[in-house]
Amino acid sequence: MNREPRVGFVSLGCPKALVDSERILTQLRAEGYRIAPTYPEADLVVVNTCGFIDTAVAESLDAIGEALAENGKVIVTGCLGAKGNTVRDLHPSVLAVTGPHACQEVMAAIHAHLPRPHDPLLDLLPPQGVKLTPRHYAYLKIAEGCNHRCTFCIIPQLRGDLVSRPIGEVLREAENLVQAGVRELLIVSQDTSAYGVDLRYRTGFWNGRPLKTHLTPLAAALGELGAWVRLHYVYPYPHVDELIPLMAEGRVLPYLDVPLQHASPPVLKAMKRPVNADDALARIRRWREICPDLTLRSTFIVGFPGETEADFERLLEFLAAAELDRVGCFTYSPVEGAAANALPDPVPEEVKQERQARLMALQAKISAGRLRRRIGRIVQVLVDARDEETGTIARSSADAPEIDGVVYIEDGAALPVGEFAKARIVDADEHDLYARIDSGKAPKRKSSRSGGMRAKS
Repeated sequence: MNREPRVGFVSLGCPKALVDSERILTQLRAEGYRIAPTYPEADLVVVNTCGFIDTAVAESLDAIGEALAENGKVIVTGCLGAKGNTVRDLHPSVLAVTGPHACQEVMAAIHAHLPRPHDPLLDLLPPQGVKLTPRHYAYLKIAEGCNHRCTFCIIPQLRGDLVSRPIGEVLREAENLVQAGVRELLIVSQDTSAYGVDLRYRTGFWNGRPLKTHLTPLAAALGELGAWVRLHYVYPYPHVDELIPLMAEGRVLPYLDVPLQHASPPVLKAMKRPVNADDALARIRRWREICPDLTLRSTFIVGFPGETEADFERLLEFLAAAELDRVGCFTYSPVEGAAANALPDPVPEEVKQERQARLMALQAKISAGRLRRRIGRIVQVLVDARDEETGTIARSSADAPEIDGVVYIEDGAALPVGEFAKARIVDADEHDLYARIDSGKAPKRKSSRSGGMRAKS
């Protein structure tokens, strides 16, 4: 019978570092590892460092060197790990480097170099966890909660303020998903572009590499995994501009889901939305100059308390100018506990419905026009399903699952579900594209789909 894996541990620094060491040691014991009292008895060694003053740095570097000389397999964590490449410059052979407060990152590094003991219960679970989506795409949540106080929303009451996940933890989950066959990562949170604000964008670690806890480096790192990366619920903060070059370079999908909600300043003010419609329009134009293939999705609320006909017309004017690719439109309805319930001048239900229908009719024309521009192009698609009636159903980079359109491929029966393919677009309607693997005649269109309540357009 094989003996249990053994980990040596060197803990330096202040009481806060000691608490970090205790957490890691507790997790090691919970997973069945043994703690080795000497270097020769250990299968690998963890050194929790201090980097506060020069003497502490020197002591930590000496401890790492000693562990390497006596054992050879060393994982470094703690404050010194947060100081750029200080550790690797002197000790390039260490197995991994993380910063402080990084129990999960340390455990991931240990798992990678010294697999944990077999657990007959835990080992029934796949490394990517249990998923409710098809095998080839998955949602990756990067944060919980929200710092905004939109008057129509009660998410902060339900889930609290923004809490961002450590960047290393997010990227490890993404790696596990891709290794399990996921071809598309859909990045979600309540406010994706605020990722890292609560952590003051502190440096995290992924495979020993320092990364700022911020949406731009996260997106860039996700783009290295070989899967599609699709960004949802991105408020148009100024730093979102940094993502557009990544899209133009093909590192992440040229797709942004930006929840604008309205375009009239009085309504936006009543909603307590952090968006100026004129600024949004100017930025959309700049984004498309940088990345002409950019697909933009947004959602809007009509019939918000106090919305006048002039406010609604302003929204229609914005849509006509912005030419968004995909739009969802919802009529306002009170939510228990929302501040908007107390606002004056509620809009009659029949007016809400009439405005929704007008908006969706306008957007249908815009969407149809933008989709027609894609006819004749060869695009990469991800095959979702095969259906006896509709043929092969796929999606392009412009199509998020369940909420956007699809690409029907009439001659795609041989294409494997869950894999990428190339197809030529030969026709389009208000929502969907039609394609062929060859360049022959256009396939027959599917029956028209309607729905003022449809999220897609």
